[in-house]
Amino acid sequence: MSNFADIGLRPPILRAVEEGGYKVMTPIQSQAIPSVLEGKDMIGLAQTGTGKTAAFSLPLLQMLLKGEGKRTPKTTRALILAPTRELAVQIGENIDAYSKYLHLRKTLVFGGMSDKPQIKSMAPGVDILIATPGRLLDLIEQGHIKLGQVEYLVLDEADRMLDMGFIRDIKKIIAHLPRHRQNILFSATMPKSVETLANSILRNPVRIEVAPVATTAEKIDQHILMVPKARKKDLLAHVLKDEAIKRVLVFTRTKHGANKVSQYLEDLKISSSAIHGNKSQNARQKALKEFREGEIRVLVATDVAARGIDVDGVTHVINFELPNEPESYVHRIGRTARAGATGVSLSFCEHEEREYLSDIEKTIRRKIPVYFEHPYHKEGSAALFDEEGREVTKPKPKQQGRGRRSGGRQAGSGKPRGEAKDGAGHKRRPAHKAGGSKSSEAGNHKPGGHAGRKRRPSNRRPSNRASGPK
Repeated sequence: MSNFADIGLRPPILRAVEEGGYKVMTPIQSQAIPSVLEGKDMIGLAQTGTGKTAAFSLPLLQMLLKGEGKRTPKTTRALILAPTRELAVQIGENIDAYSKYLHLRKTLVFGGMSDKPQIKSMAPGVDILIATPGRLLDLIEQGHIKLGQVEYLVLDEADRMLDMGFIRDIKKIIAHLPRHRQNILFSATMPKSVETLANSILRNPVRIEVAPVATTAEKIDQHILMVPKARKKDLLAHVLKDEAIKRVLVFTRTKHGANKVSQYLEDLKISSSAIHGNKSQNARQKALKEFREGEIRVLVATDVAARGIDVDGVTHVINFELPNEPESYVHRIGRTARAGATGVSLSFCEHEEREYLSDIEKTIRRKIPVYFEHPYHKEGSAALFDEEGREVTKPKPKQQGRGRRSGGRQAGSGKPRGEAKDGAGHKRRPAHKAGGSKSSEAGNHKPGGHAGRKRRPSNRRPSNRASGPK
């Protein structure tokens, strides 16, 4: 089966799909949709841009039609969890398009805005609830949402939800669900943490993998540009002189860095906007709309905020700073070359980021070619060799944190454990008092950077907990 018409979708759903210009299914859709329609639990491993939203939403709509109109106040029949509000909005837009000839009721719940409209929307009950973990848990605890009638649970981009520290919230949410339900989990990567979560909630799941885990799309032309840290902005300005770079995503590790890069481009009369967790929901949606409609050429983003950016025609992704998590590289460059198109990824690498580059190449199982034809290559490569031409030993970039502390940060991970946000600036409740810094987005720390740590009181015994890798 390769066409949507061959899988038995109800006529109103098929009509909406075809009106959207879709006839042939992608590999993840052709494998996932029949399995979900059969009522099986499923793990789907697929890169961004492969059509995975339709892979779970189309069969979900089909199954919900069996009990159309059967709603109870404050409840939902299907729950879709997403790591960020941008992704939640994107999923909602897709479901709206596919269900426009149905009479199903959907609502979204996420932080960064007043909860009053969300509470009002949930009051009569809905068929589909799309939510980020933090705000959902708040409304559950306040008695505004009840999950006792959930028939279908979908966890989208599960790897990012765990990266952002939502494991405790997810477990609390699952505790409110009925035992008998169908579970669907999608993830671009499959670290042990996601596998452990999957094993705890899925029953004999079908595993569907359309590309090797943590590999990058073949149609993305990837390059490394060696450059001194002080010349990265100059290199960005030089690269953007190329008029072929029409719609570009630039990634930084921190919110402050995103703001600085965007302001620098504006000073050069290059239309841009920044999107990150400190921006309001309206500001983020406005920036996305302008980027999608071509009103701005450059969108500068952090990893957390970029989840859910689904914009066609992104010609280039520029890693202004390399991510300190290899999986984030896969997610970043996956924002180009979507839906079968081609794309280009340019990664600026300073000397202290070479360890990050090495980890990325190990993860994607390939060497990324170095692009030499730019003004700062010689200067950027000079620090890699001594006077006799021997390669200098690569320094391990310094990481934040001393060790693992309850509610604080885990050494080397840079991820908040006690006050993770759902991409909306909405803090999740820590199980213990948080002790980490609040200077940057989850997982987005500069090499060699240190958060301002409070000095331990002299009358307090130091922790004996050993630090360890995630």
